Amino acid sequence: MYINLKALGKALSLTFLRRAPSLRRWGWTLCIALLFGVIWFTVALGRLLDCVFFPRFRQQEIREPIFIVGAPRSGTTFTQNLLCLDRERFAYFNLYQTIFPSVCYQRVFDLLRRWDDRTGWFSRLARGLERRFFGGWDHMHPLVFDRPEEDEGLFVYAFMTERVYLLFPWVEELPEPGFADRLPAASRRRLMRYYRSCLQRHLYATGPRKTLLSKSTSFAGRVVSMLETFPDARVVHLVRHPDACIPSHVSVFYPAWRAHSPEIAEDSPESRAYAQLAVDWYRSMYEKRHKFAADRYICITYDELVADPRATVARIYDHFGLQMSDAMGARLDRAARASRDYESGHAYSLEQYGLSEQWIRERLGDVLEAYGFEH
Repeated sequence: MYINLKALGKALSLTFLRRAPSLRRWGWTLCIALLFGVIWFTVALGRLLDCVFFPRFRQQEIREPIFIVGAPRSGTTFTQNLLCLDRERFAYFNLYQTIFPSVCYQRVFDLLRRWDDRTGWFSRLARGLERRFFGGWDHMHPLVFDRPEEDEGLFVYAFMTERVYLLFPWVEELPEPGFADRLPAASRRRLMRYYRSCLQRHLYATGPRKTLLSKSTSFAGRVVSMLETFPDARVVHLVRHPDACIPSHVSVFYPAWRAHSPEIAEDSPESRAYAQLAVDWYRSMYEKRHKFAADRYICITYDELVADPRATVARIYDHFGLQMSDAMGARLDRAARASRDYESGHAYSLEQYGLSEQWIRERLGDVLEAYGFEH
């Protein structure tokens, strides 16, 4: 199982050797490193057992996967939830499947789910763990083990994800986890071989003939690597004005920084560096969009999505030549009606993180104009 040891070693060096001593941050780092190590080796064992008991997963084909991509708060989660209603067509990750990406563990959870249908014990345990570990994000992005979730958790095990910055908030000194396309070619290939094997396992375990549906807010930092690995991929790209997305991008991670490093202020170099990562993602996706064939790429604005989610999903199906079933249409109608009453409780602003509209326009002025955000 792949892990970028160079990035991991650099992160630990920044924490223990190249920053002012902090018992609080050291304690958090040691505890999370221990937990990460235990889970990493547990998952590695399951994946090794896959090779023994389910070796045919290696022959699993991944045909024309669909990736939902876009900045945080641009509607990617809503779009994912709508498309995941087509259970007969799509295979998608639930949160627990990104934590345990192994066919063996999937079979164990299948047994536990059948047992839970009779006792309810496992569901009660799962809800308790969700409240304990994920409750702080309920107003921003609720995390539930058995609901659709982006597959970014798979990259946690490789130490090649923006989630690294939850514990190590030094984007400028540790750029690789947030932008895998900047890795040397050999490292990128190893990372993507690992990722592909995760997707093969998932399809093999949950629906070998289904279409893989994945969502990622970090895709733009890996767009070249993804295209090399999945040349027939189809992409649904959600775009929203960065004035709304970029402060949200920072606000999701700031509570974790405050917990282990209370000296980091909202208006801080760390916040601005993390905001710059979001800027780099915007520009990367904008500049690479021409690499996709026209029939394999669709760009949707956030305003279009929230104004008419039913029509937006129908547009995605039409663009990719997919036939929507009557059952999917009925589920979609119900979900679209329910979405009208949704209001986010997540509040944030550019100014609280030391940003401004001018700061964004200096970096993304041409992108804003291209997407029609500036007239």
